Amino acid sequence: MHGPFSRSRRSSGRGRGRRRAAGMVATALAGALALTLPAAASPSTGEVEQTRAEAAGLGLGLPNLPGLPSITVDLQVLAINDLHGALEPPTGSGGQVTHDHGDGRTEAIDAGGVEYLATSLREARKGNSRSVTVAAGDMVGATPLISALFHDEPTIEALNALRMDVVGVGNHEFDEGWRELLRKQDGGCHPEDGCYVEDREFEGADFPFLAANVVHEKTGKPITAPYTIKRMKGASVGFIGVTLEGTADIVTQEGIEGLKFLDEVETIDTYAKQLKKRGVNAVVALIHEGGYPANSAYNADCDADGGGLSGPIVEIAEKTTPMVDVMVTGHTHEAYVCTIPDPAGNDRLVTSGQSNGRLYTELNMKYDLLRRDIVRTSVEGTNHVVHRDQPKARDLTRLVDFWAELAAPIANEPVAWISEDIRQDRTVPETPLGDLVADAQLAHAQGIDDSAEIALMNPGGIRTDLVYAASGDEGDGVVTYEEGFAVQPFTNYVHLIDLTGEQLLQVLREQVSGPNEGSNKILQPSEGFEWTLDLTRSGADRVVADSVTVNGEPLDADRVYRVAVNSFLAGGGDGFPTLAEGANPVVGGIDLDALIDHLGEVSSPSAPLAAPAADRITVIR
Repeated sequence: MHGPFSRSRRSSGRGRGRRRAAGMVATALAGALALTLPAAASPSTGEVEQTRAEAAGLGLGLPNLPGLPSITVDLQVLAINDLHGALEPPTGSGGQVTHDHGDGRTEAIDAGGVEYLATSLREARKGNSRSVTVAAGDMVGATPLISALFHDEPTIEALNALRMDVVGVGNHEFDEGWRELLRKQDGGCHPEDGCYVEDREFEGADFPFLAANVVHEKTGKPITAPYTIKRMKGASVGFIGVTLEGTADIVTQEGIEGLKFLDEVETIDTYAKQLKKRGVNAVVALIHEGGYPANSAYNADCDADGGGLSGPIVEIAEKTTPMVDVMVTGHTHEAYVCTIPDPAGNDRLVTSGQSNGRLYTELNMKYDLLRRDIVRTSVEGTNHVVHRDQPKARDLTRLVDFWAELAAPIANEPVAWISEDIRQDRTVPETPLGDLVADAQLAHAQGIDDSAEIALMNPGGIRTDLVYAASGDEGDGVVTYEEGFAVQPFTNYVHLIDLTGEQLLQVLREQVSGPNEGSNKILQPSEGFEWTLDLTRSGADRVVADSVTVNGEPLDADRVYRVAVNSFLAGGGDGFPTLAEGANPVVGGIDLDALIDHLGEVSSPSAPLAAPAADRITVIR
């Protein structure tokens, strides 16, 4: 028997034959849609009629299995990750992307700002009737003053204006605690600070936050929806959102009390099965965990340039069920579009769009209306620069200007003067800005207890550079409160604790062993605390024990030292459990205030501050 596409079945009326074939397939399609889905997931009459019309007039594909035709339509997914409330164009290295020209030359391109991001996304959607916009975590938290001063309500409003459809949670969504995350979802005035403008109440997010692997310890139920299904003219796609399992190690414990963070792979597999039971075979995972490409340029060919991708996302991708068609990732602030084989050996696209809204990822694919699934081999991904030479979206400009005006009296206050850039860089063990922040915390601690000798700062808590060129309208080296806030936006407190020399050495070893082995968690030291890091060794042995000195004296294993750390580290955060064992704790002031006070003391208009030398850690390579 010949099927409707059989070449041996011909008609002298070729137009009538085509119309008849199209009608047969459209009828079969409508029946298939009705029969293969549970009632709750069945497409609406309008969806079926739309699909019938497209099948009859537009979208007939070629058969790819005997007796079962393929009717495909185009599907677009636009993705961002790690926005961190960067409403205004970010400055310094956090506002640039690297373009590889392919001939040995690279170029730094200024990028980002939600006014430009909105324009980019709106332009990308044109001509795509089935388009969905998603994010893979850290939309809020570690945000600039314009957003953080108002508990990130401005960022949620901006995401609404960007027509965000789905957001998977990241670790920074928990910076103010999980209950505050739910307020961001549902709306309402802040429980302590209230509403910021009379007769203007925060309405919450127009999109769902997905937290499939964040569950209540007692009930095991997720704190938000684990997945959502987007239905687009007959195409149904499931989105599952997870954050990294290690979130509890890198956020303040008070905000996640009573919660558990489950394994990413097991969680995604569980909900992919649930989606399949609901008749949804097309699945996209939004995973706030990432990797490191061999080439850091946004336009590098991850698969062709050699080296591919390394980092935690590789193992996650290799183990996650083949039911997941695409993985949109984040957390590492890197740019990549890579293929990683799934457990069945089939290539699967894994993407990340850097951070701060500098890039967006465009994913184009075919959706098979009969099989209700994404055609895996059709998936293509590209990272696009959010250029600043394009028009701004006027509605986003009005939104940014509104919140900037409210923040201006605090944001524009001068707090320091610098003579050059003072930068942070998480790819190297020690940085000038890291040393400056540690010195500021030591100075603050000594104002409370003059026996304090050491301060240690985690590099992940330093969010951006102090940039001379961005300071003041005339480049006069002025550092504003807003710029200082951008460096340390977490509102941690400075803690003073007692540690023995033996414990201090263990802390240094925890930088390069256990969960931190292979990552860059080198603590930034205050002046007078020095040691050697030997990268030719492995694990804890990388810390040369007899090289550690305090104010020029060898570390004494039995002596007690008074040490300053922020509240995050004091709780054992970032994989430093020994710091949580510190004795005689005293809680000082906010870390940002310590930095602002220190900057004011060590700089002036006539004597601007130069960058510290970053020579306290000797590195052997």
